[in-house]
Amino acid sequence: MKEIKRSFRELLRYPTAIASMVMIFAAALFSIYTMITIPYDEAVRLWRGSEDDWYQYPKQAAPAWMNYFADKKQPVSFFLNSANPEFADGGTVTRDVETRQDGTSKVTITYAFDFQYDDFPQDIILYADVKNATKKPLVGVTWLTPDGRKVNMVSYSISQRNVYRISLDDKLARILRADRPIEGLFADPASDKPVPLKGTYQMVVAVSLFEPEADADVELVLHGTLYGMAGTDFKRRDLMIPLMWGMPIALAFGLLAALGTTVTTLVIAAIGTWYGGWVDDLIQRITEINSVLPFYPILIMIGTFYSRSIWLILGATILLNIFGLGIKNFRAIFLQIKESPYIEAARSYGASDGRIIIRYLTPRVIPLLIPQLVTLVPGYVFLEAGLAVLGLGDPFMPTWGKVIDDARTNGALFEGLYYWILEPAALLLVTGLAFALLGFALDRVFNPKLREM
Repeated sequence: MKEIKRSFRELLRYPTAIASMVMIFAAALFSIYTMITIPYDEAVRLWRGSEDDWYQYPKQAAPAWMNYFADKKQPVSFFLNSANPEFADGGTVTRDVETRQDGTSKVTITYAFDFQYDDFPQDIILYADVKNATKKPLVGVTWLTPDGRKVNMVSYSISQRNVYRISLDDKLARILRADRPIEGLFADPASDKPVPLKGTYQMVVAVSLFEPEADADVELVLHGTLYGMAGTDFKRRDLMIPLMWGMPIALAFGLLAALGTTVTTLVIAAIGTWYGGWVDDLIQRITEINSVLPFYPILIMIGTFYSRSIWLILGATILLNIFGLGIKNFRAIFLQIKESPYIEAARSYGASDGRIIIRYLTPRVIPLLIPQLVTLVPGYVFLEAGLAVLGLGDPFMPTWGKVIDDARTNGALFEGLYYWILEPAALLLVTGLAFALLGFALDRVFNPKLREM
């Protein structure tokens, strides 16, 4: 414990070590927060779900924070639901019900939102949900602009169309005398060019019900060109889910692979050195054979012909690395330690071979093991991401590499959707940098010769 405390105090002398430990600690807290707020099963369900799970989000929308760095403000997506008016974050929703003496009723839903953007949204969609109605309810939609204009948009029967997309209403485009209905609704009539009129807009949806028990709710979804903290992909999926879950997956894979590889290699080298003879010869021959095996092609073959499970890839990674060239480095150190006086003393009082290996041999190498373990983590993190970019990642898990692979295969760079690649790439780089900086600092702490450099 004294040695550990001394090493920790020495480590705090290096600003890079402090910064790296802060980043790693923040990554660990973020991973715990992710696993609590978005359970793994829910994350997998959403990631592998259909567009019905993501209908509220636009396709390939950049993050909303990009408006802070742009001169031309792009519209941000939002959705308002009369069934949950208290959760409206893009505007306000009011719902009034008028019940008549003949048993019929009229539900009037008013959506109000402030539009302060320099471009038109992609679309506005109404999703109607009617309950306990056998007769066809009638829906009428009215649009109110900031300058006081009123547009009777559409009137339709709910059984014929429970989803109304403004962008597909050619009749409305002709009424508004616009190329696109969206432009006609938002365009400033005083401008020669089609530019949006800024201000507060209202949409009034009136649903006429013809049965006493019937009821209706309507959801308004505005698809802008921006959405959320991370944007969306080609399937409308919110990229925050894979960006958040990519952190615990990357840390788990990197730490387990590094820990499993280094500790197992250390124990195998200690066993071979202590027993010597055919045991040591066998370990050395396996190490030499393993050193010429193509590591990446073997993993690619496993992912292509057998399974792409991340746990199988992790096991194969550990198995192919425990007999790496590190065994020879540890063996050279153990050969010196084996001749130490305290080892002879342990043998003289009858200590077993297992006790000598675990209590006397391996602890002497731990100062060299810790920096190596830490510096191996980023390599394994990039390994998992690299396999995913090649299309060999776990199909069930939302990871950073899978996001980059989706962006690559769907032409993100050609379409200028740089956020789709840069966000997971930045997280990969920051994670790798944190462990690399800590590993370099640990090298200086445990290797006195490096302190003078």
